[in-house]
Amino acid sequence: MAVEKRAASTYIDGAWVDGASGESYVSVSPSSEQVLGETVTSSTEQVDQAVAAAGKAFAESSEWRSWTPQMRADALNRFADILEREREPLSRLIASEVGTPVAASRAMQVGGPIEVLRWYAGMAIKGPRGGYEQALPHYDNPVASGSLLHYEPVGVVACLPAYNYPLNLLVWKLGGAIAAGCTTVVLPSPQGAWTTLRIFELLDEVGLPPGVVNLVVGGPEIGIHLTSHPDVDMVSFTGSDAVGAQVMSQGALGSVSKAVLELGGKSPNIILPSADLQATVGASILRFARNAGQGCAAWSRILVPEDKVDEFCQLADEFIKTVKVGDPLEEDTIVGPVISAAHRAKVEGWVDELLGRGARWGAGGGRPEGLTTGHYLRPGLLRDVDPDDPLADTEFFAPIGMIFGYRDVDHAVELANNTRYGLAGNVFGPLDEAIAVARRIRAGTVTVNGGSGMRPDAPWGGPGRSGVGRELGEDGFAEFFEVKHIQYALAGITRPPGT
Repeated sequence: MAVEKRAASTYIDGAWVDGASGESYVSVSPSSEQVLGETVTSSTEQVDQAVAAAGKAFAESSEWRSWTPQMRADALNRFADILEREREPLSRLIASEVGTPVAASRAMQVGGPIEVLRWYAGMAIKGPRGGYEQALPHYDNPVASGSLLHYEPVGVVACLPAYNYPLNLLVWKLGGAIAAGCTTVVLPSPQGAWTTLRIFELLDEVGLPPGVVNLVVGGPEIGIHLTSHPDVDMVSFTGSDAVGAQVMSQGALGSVSKAVLELGGKSPNIILPSADLQATVGASILRFARNAGQGCAAWSRILVPEDKVDEFCQLADEFIKTVKVGDPLEEDTIVGPVISAAHRAKVEGWVDELLGRGARWGAGGGRPEGLTTGHYLRPGLLRDVDPDDPLADTEFFAPIGMIFGYRDVDHAVELANNTRYGLAGNVFGPLDEAIAVARRIRAGTVTVNGGSGMRPDAPWGGPGRSGVGRELGEDGFAEFFEVKHIQYALAGITRPPGT
């Protein structure tokens, strides 16, 4: 079967153009190991052209700056309508390129972005917290004065989503930027490029002015050139903490641009002594194995009372046997593959290191039997890991969790906070007791008894190595604005003190 080679991979100023790097990236399905397509990548000169197009579209005299909040909201709703129409083919494309089981892909990978776009459409009309312009109380030092806080879009936003949720993470960035009135240059992860190309074909239907959304594709060289570009006003990046640190430094070297970084996690899942242990097992396993563990908020550290570790492991092993690992295009698959053979080998190397230092499998683990094609790992739970081992605080991005016993609730909180990260966490137990413990966990989001789905009106992000700034919610929307203080005297014309 001939492999489609996509030359026109770069979208600049409202038009598709051929990538000019002379190189290409091959997208390979992590489940079938078949080539999905070949993409000719962009050149650094095309990055400059994309940034220039975004800057021109953002200029005061441009068509885009004349769009009203209602017009921006209408565009976002049109985009949501298009995604709804394309939900099934997009779900299957993401299942093929990323490995998310198609049943989960419909809700998480496509349904979530539709909800986010509609929420951002409402925010485009409402404006940032308090509105697009707010009056401060009168101030009397040295003379009576009034002040307005005027919120303006930050400018050109470089958007770099990760591969694990290629549409979700793209929409989190594009939705906020468009709602605020910013312009964008998108650089997807190469491992999510095929999906992103399709999304930009659909964006063509939305009717945005040329230059509002631009797309470049490529590897680290293109990323460095974009994030350090002197005409980029803000970088929004999702990925590992190591790369995020580089992105922040590159932005500082370029234009001292604002950076919003949503990075990694090693999230704790505390099961309180008063919780129904058996009722927590399935949810705990599925939460760290969801999307084959390729999620920054996976509950990858399970904390249970010391005297219940054996029982939890036994129940977990029985549950894992019921979890289907396999082809993500089959409706009953629960866990698909990790993204690549190289990533699976890295994860297996980490596991071997821990096993060599005294850890052992408490439940599941290894490769599933009968799957000779695809980069599959069976969900597994490691026990007897030293909580201070560096790998106990390493994001595996795989369906592998670790279980730790605690002496009492104070010790559980201590173990939960024994991490460089702070993205998320969970507490199982009676509501009042669990909320009290949740308040003590250093994390941006803590669910109780599993919480519910993602809320676009709640902020996402966390302290430590989990990043800088927030996405979603009013806090995340505010990231796309700069605030201007306009101050005026209430009577007559005043001179500066000392003149």
